[in-house]
Amino acid sequence: MEGLLVGHGQPTWMDITRESIKLNIPEEQVLAEIAQAGYDGAPANPRTGRSAQETVGLYARYGLKPAPDYLGAAFWKEDQRERILEQAKRLACFTRDVGCTELYIIAEGFDYVTTRGQTRQEIAGRVRPEDALSAEEYKQFAKVLNEVGEITLKEGVRSCFHNHVGCVIETREEIDRLFSLLDRDLVFQGPDIGHLALAGADVVQFCRDYADSIKTLHLKDVYREIMRKGLGEEWDFWDFYERRIWAELGEGCVDFPAIFGILQDTGFKGWIIVETDVTGKPSALESAIASRDYLKSIGI
Repeated sequence: MEGLLVGHGQPTWMDITRESIKLNIPEEQVLAEIAQAGYDGAPANPRTGRSAQETVGLYARYGLKPAPDYLGAAFWKEDQRERILEQAKRLACFTRDVGCTELYIIAEGFDYVTTRGQTRQEIAGRVRPEDALSAEEYKQFAKVLNEVGEITLKEGVRSCFHNHVGCVIETREEIDRLFSLLDRDLVFQGPDIGHLALAGADVVQFCRDYADSIKTLHLKDVYREIMRKGLGEEWDFWDFYERRIWAELGEGCVDFPAIFGILQDTGFKGWIIVETDVTGKPSALESAIASRDYLKSIGI
């Protein structure tokens, strides 16, 4: 496919546990290995304290481009609105200045307590209709997200909603409900394929239904047997991570050729970001190479 930029996320190089998320090696080593594995870039954000110009220069030293990063927030909380809008403006300007035209939008809510008294983190992958946000919370979420989309578009950046297991918008039904309230000219799709699969969605049908709205996406693969075991034993979000739910691309159950066929039919161009947050390979570099080799094998 022409017009694709293939990035790789940094989490594979991080120590990710329920206690903390930290990078134990120099960032420069991570960028060097992402480049060595054959990728075009990696996500970039202003949280490092570097300017957009400094970020572009750092990435360029390794032959990489900055890829889209994310804005995560409690969009359904009215008292968070002003802070979210200010953050959206700041991130949109940084995103524009590093040369990206998309920004991932993630709902928070790991600690959101559902009507059955459990947090969304505790019921990851096993969400019921009664666990969803209230009608008023959906309304507030959509209102603020539309405002965010308008702010970022003024900077030439499209806000792309990014689903995530363990957060307050996880299932296909929840995504559909949110998008029924959104202005589709202001907010787009930036799905995480692996999180969709773990949430029980038909990922190919999802991509088909939202094809015109998908402007960027994260690629994760999923070990089917680990997923089944975890759902059956009612693991929480971190149990799935600790037991390595995520497979390198092509080693799990996701039908990536079908997904890319849909994207090709819609003329998709832009960033796709590979992520294997916790790998079973001997090293993050080997994980990144395995996924890149798979994508090459299917013409990506």
